Amino acid sequence: MQLDLEFVRAFFPGLSKHWALFDNAGGSVPTQAVTAGIVEYLERFGVQLGASYDLSAQAERRVRRGEEIAAELLGASPEETVVGSSTTVNLATLARALAPRIEAGDEVIVTELDHESNIGPWRGLAAHGAVIKTWAIDRERATLDLSDLEPLLSPRTRLVAFTHCANVVGEFIDVEEVVRRIRANRPDTWIVVDGVAYAPHRLVDVKALDVDAYAVSLYKIYGPHLGALYVRRELLEHAKGQNHFFFPEDALPAKLQPGGVAHELAAGLPGIGAYLDAVAERHGVRGETRREGWAHAFRLFAEHEEQLAERLLQFLREHPRVRIIGPNTSDRWMRAPTIAFVVEGMPSSQVVPPLDQHHVAVRWGHFYARRAIEALGLVRHEGIVRASMVHYNTLAEVERLVKALGQALR
Repeated sequence: MQLDLEFVRAFFPGLSKHWALFDNAGGSVPTQAVTAGIVEYLERFGVQLGASYDLSAQAERRVRRGEEIAAELLGASPEETVVGSSTTVNLATLARALAPRIEAGDEVIVTELDHESNIGPWRGLAAHGAVIKTWAIDRERATLDLSDLEPLLSPRTRLVAFTHCANVVGEFIDVEEVVRRIRANRPDTWIVVDGVAYAPHRLVDVKALDVDAYAVSLYKIYGPHLGALYVRRELLEHAKGQNHFFFPEDALPAKLQPGGVAHELAAGLPGIGAYLDAVAERHGVRGETRREGWAHAFRLFAEHEEQLAERLLQFLREHPRVRIIGPNTSDRWMRAPTIAFVVEGMPSSQVVPPLDQHHVAVRWGHFYARRAIEALGLVRHEGIVRASMVHYNTLAEVERLVKALGQALR
């Protein structure tokens, strides 16, 4: 069964007829239902939550329903799901909450591959006595080698933070195997995974992954500009509250939501679920649970995205001056359709502007993974060119990208 693209694209009024959007890893177009939910809230529910009057109660139900959808997307409970302004803020808040639980000599492992949101806050635990170890990137393959993790693990390992999908190269990391190796060494180690670049392409199941924290950016999953962070209940209860002093330590997840959630944005979140429901129904899915339908929708997304990636990779593989950074395969079991490359003799900053003239939206730079770009020796190229696709992109759009690149790289 193929994804009905005409049906899918009708849900995204923000998709331009003039622009082919290949910057989706930075933020995807929201669904119409998300936008409608936000507008409805702003127009009808401009009141405070928690009051006794009915309008306040209605507003609160909409906000809470949005938080429930965020949790459902992760396969978690609402009590274990922190909805905040961004993944950067959510992970920084979690790090502050765990800092008082760090003892001198505790070891923290971070990678060179991650977005800085999942590196900087954990490196900051050194100020609380932690010893920071670095899981180095494999320079040849631009990924993390599991064999390089083993020597870093010890009885003092307190926390390991790594990515589920590298936001600069799109390769999946085998989270289940990483977790297995860590748990075998020390079962009580905290495992924090950045799933921001993974979640737009595959349905997340945090319970199956057996991680302690998992972060996603909802504005990259066709929603509003919010982040969602799963924190295992035991760890959330253990963490020091970051809200006002009168919030009790058992206020879950509010203890890690200083200032609360943006009401109107949370009210838009059910639109993500409504969209996934519609895709599942359109393609004849009758699962026993809602998430089963979503899982089928994501399988259709993955199959289509593999075709998109293959067409672009075919062009890049054949071009004599192009070097693909990361896997050169389109295999959907190995990667997302987030594709990075550099051009010999041409800075990345010069590759992209000619594409603008063709209304093809691509970006260049380090994409907040500056440590990875430095480790891979790509600073001299001014970073990478990154073309990031999602399921609503078309093969015709990829052909436009290939044609524009062909002209730019002459």
